[in-house]
Amino acid sequence: MARVLVIDDNPAVATALDVLFSLHDIETLRAESPDAGLAVLDREAVDMVVQDMNFHADTTSGEEGRALFAEIRARHPDLPVILLTAWTHLDAAVDLVRAGAADYLGKPWDDRRLMASVNNLLELSQARQEIGRRLSSERRRREALTREFDLRDVVFADAATEAALSLAGQVARSELPVLITGPNGAGKEKFAEIVHANSAVKNGPFVALNCGALPGELIEAELFGAEAGAYTGANRAREGKFEAADGGTLFLDEIGTLPPAGQVKLLRVLETGRFERLGGNRERTVKVRVVSATNADLPAMIAAGQFRQDLFYRLNAVEVRVPALAERPDDILPLARHFLPRGKRLAVDAERALLAHAWPGNVRELRNVVQRAALLSRSDAIEARDLGLPAAAIVPASADEPDRSSIEAALTRHAGVVAQAAADLGLSRQALYRRMERLGIGRP
Repeated sequence: MARVLVIDDNPAVATALDVLFSLHDIETLRAESPDAGLAVLDREAVDMVVQDMNFHADTTSGEEGRALFAEIRARHPDLPVILLTAWTHLDAAVDLVRAGAADYLGKPWDDRRLMASVNNLLELSQARQEIGRRLSSERRRREALTREFDLRDVVFADAATEAALSLAGQVARSELPVLITGPNGAGKEKFAEIVHANSAVKNGPFVALNCGALPGELIEAELFGAEAGAYTGANRAREGKFEAADGGTLFLDEIGTLPPAGQVKLLRVLETGRFERLGGNRERTVKVRVVSATNADLPAMIAAGQFRQDLFYRLNAVEVRVPALAERPDDILPLARHFLPRGKRLAVDAERALLAHAWPGNVRELRNVVQRAALLSRSDAIEARDLGLPAAAIVPASADEPDRSSIEAALTRHAGVVAQAAADLGLSRQALYRRMERLGIGRP
């Protein structure tokens, strides 16, 4: 049952409201003075306050009501407040509503309008509490994940990223090969570092090789090393990445670009731990945890005869898929702020533009956009026009209203405190509540 605190020095008003609320299964608490009302709020759980603007017969200025409202806001920023006021104080009540009160009604009030306002605000308050609980639950899960695994200071807030990180942390503790999939720029190497940091070989070396960055004829030498004279320009013997990664982790990025001969040798070393350097005959043995990554469709490459199926199964004991940035929108603003240099911040229109952009280049594109904007912006606040994004991503400040992503991002930034989120979005609390209700934000 909802509980409403009525703060009014007129017992008749409190009684009338008590009767009205009881007909709608709402419990009424009473207080006849501001001090008494604040005392009730300190000791009781209350869902809403209905307060008068004057508490002495010889006062009509409404200053007592202003002071009480300010104190309630200071102690309980998100508690809905309905002001009861004589029409002579309408301007003062309107000012307070703009400052964050939920509604105002003149005396004598209309019961239907009052109950409509009360029911609406109670419903919105419940939605706010649900959002707060959800945000709190998500924050606890992220903190627990950070305590359980070494996440290499990765910045994340989206549930999709959380799920991928949790899987990476779990599979890291086994010795199984891991295949990390996802688009370019999504952060696959960061996930490989997380696998290494939580593995049994975390104290060993972490060696990375981008298989797509080298000519096909040099891949084998990079992987397995080469003896002097093995190829033109090989004036001395050199060790390969497998030897360098012995006792640690070898990360093979863009594994789909590995040529057929390299695939055969890689399969052998995965099965036996043994290999020969290019141009050599002596067999060498290493113990290496292999983590590979690709943005290619390896099953399609297998069907086309471009990738060995047996190698695929060797590499893909466990697949960790890194979602594209567009699939984890709650990560966009935390990452953008992380890339900002000290002293720079994002204006509201810039945040809207970042959320509206599709990010085909993923995290790498986001980093470049933010860092370029920080360099070129002449003020501390980076605005949408500084980002250099396509016009379709720029949401004018005069747009009708913020969308779901903007509202949820603002609530996340301010830990569910609606008053602060509303100010961030350039809205009144009441306007933000209406949008939350319309969008169903926070409801199961």
